[in-house]
Amino acid sequence: MSNDVAVKDNDFLRQFEIRIDGKLAKIEYSSQEKKIFLTKLVVPENFGEHFKDDFIASVLQLVEQRNLRVVPTSPEIARFLRKHKEYKDLLPVGIRI
Repeated sequence: MSNDVAVKDNDFLRQFEIRIDGKLAKIEYSSQEKKIFLTKLVVPENFGEHFKDDFIASVLQLVEQRNLRVVPTSPEIARFLRKHKEYKDLLPVGIRI
């Protein structure tokens, strides 16, 4: 992600958001104890795969800063975590993807 575009945690709607050129990309979530369930990724079509990967990575960095564990219930986010093993420590004990 570029430094001038930040991911926002919209706690009221329970989603991480980023707005570029008036278009909204979001990752919906629910949380429970020290876990965050990333449930749905919504990205405008013309943003492309590279944007999705950067967006997911930015959200995972926020989650890591908050000392939470990630449960990826969204297929796209699970796929990202399978490709990017550097984030495997964010998974709760016993969760494998």
